[in-house]
Amino acid sequence: MSGQAETPAPTGVLLMAYGTPEGPEQVEAYFTHIRGGRTPSPESVERLRRRYERVGGRTPLLEITEKVRSALEKELNDRDDTCYRVYAGMKHWHPFIGEVMPRIAKDGVNRLIAVALAPHFSRISIGGYRKAVDESQAALGEPMDITFVESWHLQPEFLDLIAALAQTALATFPAEDRNRVVAVFSAHSLPQRIREWNDPYESQLLASSAAIAERAGLRDWRFAWQSAGNTGEPWLGPDIVDYLGILHSEGVRSVLQIPIGFVSDHLEILYDLDIEAREKAGEFGMTYERTEMPNAMPEFIRTLAAVVDGAARTSEATAMARAP
Repeated sequence: MSGQAETPAPTGVLLMAYGTPEGPEQVEAYFTHIRGGRTPSPESVERLRRRYERVGGRTPLLEITEKVRSALEKELNDRDDTCYRVYAGMKHWHPFIGEVMPRIAKDGVNRLIAVALAPHFSRISIGGYRKAVDESQAALGEPMDITFVESWHLQPEFLDLIAALAQTALATFPAEDRNRVVAVFSAHSLPQRIREWNDPYESQLLASSAAIAERAGLRDWRFAWQSAGNTGEPWLGPDIVDYLGILHSEGVRSVLQIPIGFVSDHLEILYDLDIEAREKAGEFGMTYERTEMPNAMPEFIRTLAAVVDGAARTSEATAMARAP
C-alpha cells in the first residue's frame, strides 16, 4: 500500500570466530588456510589430526557460535525498536567471513557491527578478522557503514560473568583447600615480536585478569600462556604446561585454570587444557579444575548485546558528526 511507511533497513551484526574443521578429513585444508595457503608437513597435519581425534574428531565451535548468533538476534530484537539481523562468519573455515558478507549485503544491511568472539585486541589475531571484513567489503563494491569492535576486554558484563564462573569453579575444591588454590589465567600465545609493536594484547589480558580476580576475590592469581604455534620463532611464555611445573616446585597443590582469552569450547580448551594441562597436573599430584566456558550462556548473550549497544552508539555518534 502506497501510504505505508517504508520498512527501515536492518542493522547487521557479524559475529566472527576462528573456525574449526568438521571432521579429521578436513584438518589438512583447515591447517593450510591458517598458514596462509602454505601446505603444512604431513607430520604436522597428523599431530593436529590426532588432537582432534582425542576430543572426539571435532569440536562444537560451529554449533556453539550458531546458538550464540540465534540467541543474540532474539535478545537484540526483543529489547530494541531497531531491527537486527545477526550473522556468523569464520576466519579459517566455513562459513568464511567472505562467504557471509555477500548475504549480509543481499539482505539490505547498510550498517554493520562486526564483533570477534575474542575480547582482547592484537594486530595478529583481531587484525586478521578486520582484514577479512575489509577485503570482503571491497570485493562487494557496495557501500556499507561498518563499525568494527576491536576489543571488549573490560566490558563489565564480561568481567562479572567470568568472575562468577571462577567462584563456581573455586567452590568445587574442598573447603579446607580453597585459600591455597592458585588461579591461573591463560590466553593463546602469540609471537614475541608483538611486543616490538607495542601491541596491547598482553596489557589487555592482564587488565581483564586483575579486574576478574578482584571481583571474584581470588587470593593468589597468576598468568600463563597456552597453545603456542610451532613456527620457528619465539612465542610468549611461559606455557601453562611448563608453568604447572613451576607451581609444583613452589609447593602448589591446587590450580584453578581460567582461560580468559577464549569464550567457547574448542581445541585450545578441550585438548590443550582439558587433556594436556590436566594430564601434566596429574603427574604432579595436583588438583586441577577449569572454569566453564561462556559458550551460549544467557549472561554471555547479554554481554554481547551490551557490546553491540556500545558500538551502535558509537556508529550513530560518528554518523551525526559527519552530517552537514
